[in-house]
Amino acid sequence: MEQSVESLVRLLESYRGRDKVIRTVCYGSQLIGGFLSRKAEADVASHRLGKSLLLFSAQLSQCRTVLRLFDDLSMLAYSHGYGLGAGEEDAGVRWISVLTNVADQLYYPCEHIAWAADAELIRVESGKWWLFSTVLWGTSLLLGIFRSLRVLLLLKKNDKISVVYFSCSRSWLRRQMQGEVLSIFSSMADLSNAIHWMPPGFLWAGRFPNWLVGLMGTVSSLIGLIQMNACDSDHGAVGRAAVSQPEG
Repeated sequence: MEQSVESLVRLLESYRGRDKVIRTVCYGSQLIGGFLSRKAEADVASHRLGKSLLLFSAQLSQCRTVLRLFDDLSMLAYSHGYGLGAGEEDAGVRWISVLTNVADQLYYPCEHIAWAADAELIRVESGKWWLFSTVLWGTSLLLGIFRSLRVLLLLKKNDKISVVYFSCSRSWLRRQMQGEVLSIFSSMADLSNAIHWMPPGFLWAGRFPNWLVGLMGTVSSLIGLIQMNACDSDHGAVGRAAVSQPEG
């Protein structure tokens, strides 16, 4: 019990860990709140609790939006460090990663403008900026799926080679493959929400009930926590360690 508490404290002390915990609680609250608020009006207590959880979820989402106001420089440093991906051996992975970095870099200022417009700090229409940020987030997620699929293909080839020449590295390759599969599931869950937040008429935009949005986000958030723990254990995390996850 004490060890679990210490692990949670360490997680909350890091910016990336705190963001993932807030994200998980945010979507978890939306999942439970959305389910409870669907109950018959006769069940006043459950309905009221559901509405309160939805309001709590909205406040946590707003909190993450405000915290992301300070992520631009971290994202820029990561993009600059990656550059054109000269360190990548595969051209497909390299250019997909570069395009993903561009989408992520543009996402932040678009979201900042939308937030500032809603807060009445600037006089612009926030709707189109929220749309731009959602499109960029969705683009980043889609590119992330393509990148993971490409990496899986490369790892599968290496797995066959390692059986003959490097049997000791096969377990490492399998862990990497499992990580990429989890990334695909996470991105697909988030992408389903990104499409939901697009303008009506685009695929299933606007059709998700609150509990389903919460479910997709909770699945993605839990996978993120699992991956972060695995990366910290292996000391081989590759990503934006100082940047919170973009989100529409």
